[in-house]
Amino acid sequence: MGDNSSKMAAPVILNATAKHSATVIFLHGLGDTGHGWASAMGNLSMPHIKVICPTAPVMPVTLNAGFKMPSWFDLTSLEVDAPEDAPGIKAARDKIHELIDAEVRSGIPANRIVLGGFSQGGGLALYSAFTHKESLAGVVALSCWLPLRSEFPQAALGNTATPILQCHGDCDPVVPFKFGQLTSSLIKKFAGNLEFKTYKGMMHSSCDEEMANVKDFVRQRIPSL
Repeated sequence: MGDNSSKMAAPVILNATAKHSATVIFLHGLGDTGHGWASAMGNLSMPHIKVICPTAPVMPVTLNAGFKMPSWFDLTSLEVDAPEDAPGIKAARDKIHELIDAEVRSGIPANRIVLGGFSQGGGLALYSAFTHKESLAGVVALSCWLPLRSEFPQAALGNTATPILQCHGDCDPVVPFKFGQLTSSLIKKFAGNLEFKTYKGMMHSSCDEEMANVKDFVRQRIPSL
């Protein structure tokens, strides 16, 4: 395996088409790549926004019988009390913080960066935001849960006042809707600026209405300067 096991492939980057003044970083779900969400994120972008869709490293995933696939961290099962891959979650979080820090170094302040993700990527977005000291512009959490939830609220170092848009389909067979509801009520105890949106009949996917809501959120949080 060597070093390659933890290296990420190059992210998909959609550069701003006007003066770059804000960035969206969006994290895909298990088994997907940055390409899976790039066009959807590009559609809701604006000329001043750069979109970064990183691809998770390929690793064996316990949940899927040890098959190797892009995954931000190992998943043992999707039960409420499943053991979690704490070292993997924290290593993935460090990679996301590096992406944020690189944007900040390039001149985009943290409060002009929206971090988002779907499913496992949405969970990582939430975890990365709450363990990041600098305030982001907003967080988009789609069809997901908060990893290592027992660490909170103590682990929340920042972004407890940052606007969060959490979305979930009420027919999700993979990450049950109830997980979304439990996550929302847990987060609201220490980060109250959260809006939870439900999509009737939506499974573990997205829909036009949800994408329109995400677009509105992004445009509100990082408008053109």
